[in-house]
Amino acid sequence: MTDERNAVRLLVNGTDFGGWKSVRIAAGLDRQARDFELSVTDRWPGSDVPRRIAPGDACQVFIGADLVLTGYVDATPISYDAGTVTVGVKGRSKTADLVDCSAIHEPGQFKGRKVDQVAAELAAPYGVAVVVAVDTGAPIADHQVQQGESVFESIDRMLKLRALLSTDDAEGRLVLTRAATARAATDLVVGENILTGSADLDCKDRFSEYRIKGQRTADGAAGDDEDGDDEDGGPDIGALLGAAAPTSQVVAVQADTAIRRRRVLVIVADGQPDGGTARERARWEAAHRAGKSFEATYTVQGWRQGDGRLWVPNALVRVRDPVIGFDVDMLVSAVSYSLSEAGSVTTLTVAPQAAYELLPETPKAKGKKGVATLSPPIVEFD
Repeated sequence: MTDERNAVRLLVNGTDFGGWKSVRIAAGLDRQARDFELSVTDRWPGSDVPRRIAPGDACQVFIGADLVLTGYVDATPISYDAGTVTVGVKGRSKTADLVDCSAIHEPGQFKGRKVDQVAAELAAPYGVAVVVAVDTGAPIADHQVQQGESVFESIDRMLKLRALLSTDDAEGRLVLTRAATARAATDLVVGENILTGSADLDCKDRFSEYRIKGQRTADGAAGDDEDGDDEDGGPDIGALLGAAAPTSQVVAVQADTAIRRRRVLVIVADGQPDGGTARERARWEAAHRAGKSFEATYTVQGWRQGDGRLWVPNALVRVRDPVIGFDVDMLVSAVSYSLSEAGSVTTLTVAPQAAYELLPETPKAKGKKGVATLSPPIVEFD
């Protein structure tokens, strides 16, 4: 790939580094931090790239004029043999610090706050901005940071309560979103642009019944531990007041009728969920796992669609694949741009949109024993 529109540039300390012979840049809805790996091989004495780029340096990665990653250099590997030396640079988005680093907040408890508000406070110490692309729903009654958990682990517990997705963008910001409705300009079609395709069609992570359980105090306050200490390590508030606040059990059940044998998964929800929150979590869990079981991977030549835009995650694409059996709109959940001796290739991971959205509940639709069902079906193919 030699045209300027697709040239990969690494900007570090005000200097552009190009001429990379090997490239891998990956991003996706299931990834909290996109990453890159670039390298070049020369004859001795080799390149001076490692001398001018150091781990920890802030960087940006461009494909032509398109910014695709903002973050930091993680490593500058070097390898050599008798005739050549290979130097490289590896790095990740700024949001990688939310994956690696612990959540630090005092007093570590948020009451009646929306997901995006809590996420912004937890991300702020690491200099990561939060972008809210969708309505994040009602406030969380009670969210407590667990000692030692990462920022992302803490945020993820809230995301599951509101059926939200978190990922990053090209500017290194944390993005709270849901499955998009924007469409790719180019279809994926066997015999036209698909180079390779594969799908495991694996249902081992699906269950016939999902049970979401939680506990909620009457006043919405955090419950205390039975050992007499509050969850944050302080004294038992109930004991100090002479009586514990009354609690109620919250249970929601969701069926996946495509799983014919009995397989039950019980999930204990965080954040003192109410009945509506528990039902949403149950529907999300069933839909996400069902959709992921139809996940497929395709490769296409080049990094851009027919209209010149880069392939990107969170876009709908029509997949026409009689080999696997798809003729349906799928959601691009991940992309990976690669460059090697074989040329430039994009690897696209796609899944039914249901895997990344909260499907509607039909209150009158009941399965056996009063178990709620989904309408439309969890995964619906044309």
